[in-house]
Amino acid sequence: MKKHFTLLVATLFWGVMGILVFLPPPAAAGSIKLSYANFPPAPTFPCVQMERWKKEVEKRTNGKVQVNTYPGGTLLGAKNMMDGVIAGQADIGNLCMAYQPGRFVITNATSLPLGIPNATVGSLILWDLYQKYKPKSFSKVKVLTMFTTAPANIMSKIPIRTLADIKGVDLRASGGAAQILKAWGANQVGMPMSATPEALQKGVVKGLFSSLEVMKDFKFAEICKYVTLTDTVIYPFAVVMNMDSWNKLPDDVKKIFDDLSVEQAKWTGNYMDNHVKEAVAWSKKTQNVEFIQLSKEEKAKWDARLAPITDNWIKKAKADGYPAEAIVKDIKAFIEKYKKQ
Repeated sequence: MKKHFTLLVATLFWGVMGILVFLPPPAAAGSIKLSYANFPPAPTFPCVQMERWKKEVEKRTNGKVQVNTYPGGTLLGAKNMMDGVIAGQADIGNLCMAYQPGRFVITNATSLPLGIPNATVGSLILWDLYQKYKPKSFSKVKVLTMFTTAPANIMSKIPIRTLADIKGVDLRASGGAAQILKAWGANQVGMPMSATPEALQKGVVKGLFSSLEVMKDFKFAEICKYVTLTDTVIYPFAVVMNMDSWNKLPDDVKKIFDDLSVEQAKWTGNYMDNHVKEAVAWSKKTQNVEFIQLSKEEKAKWDARLAPITDNWIKKAKADGYPAEAIVKDIKAFIEKYKKQ
């Protein structure tokens, strides 16, 4: 009897072991899955930086954190990104603050015509500005990083060489760029970048005012055969995280995210500046786009129209309770600091 019992136990043991061999391995203990929403198409620079951040996080956490990315508005759109992250529809989201100028007053001050020369400098300035003022508009989220576009230029279906040429022309822009177009006499049309290709094709707008990487990323060079170089203003972006999702992270993961903040801002700025150079070269070589350089006399006229914009912003922001003069002074100081680097 004892012999039969031992045989039965052995049979059951090896039977169970045999089943376990063919079962899938268990998920890694303590693995963390996060969703990251973005609104532009996958090839564009905000999504390229998203994929880079995902890769770095997964590598530095040794796979402990897994990030699922959702480009092209598949999870959240451009205008509901912030509120969607706050509500927990995504753990992380990337938003363009220029789309909501009244909500992000302090960080949108980087869109004033103050002479930010490129995306690398702009991204570091934006992060420093956020760190110094910690705006209430971000109090319900954890800010992971910030970055900016390169300076904006006019891409159009018609040549624009003078202020007379731009008068009354319908051009897409958002945020602080809208005021600039108005000062030059253009008709500013507000819309997300993703809606602009169709608007150009249908003739709703004759062009757009933005950084030049979109000439290649959105294939605007196939429609807009002229670029008027103004190098005027940048668009600020932020990557934010749902506060509950952040609070659930272990301390070692939080440190990795924090350590990436400035690094990611600088990496994105560098990528953007190099990508703009590539887009310009591609537009010239494959699409025969004409790049129009304003004469010194003409540029002086354009710049003179912009002088009141910063003064008016200071008056309004000050009336709304913001330390407006200090913010502008800080941005100018940050420009000088990072231009030297």
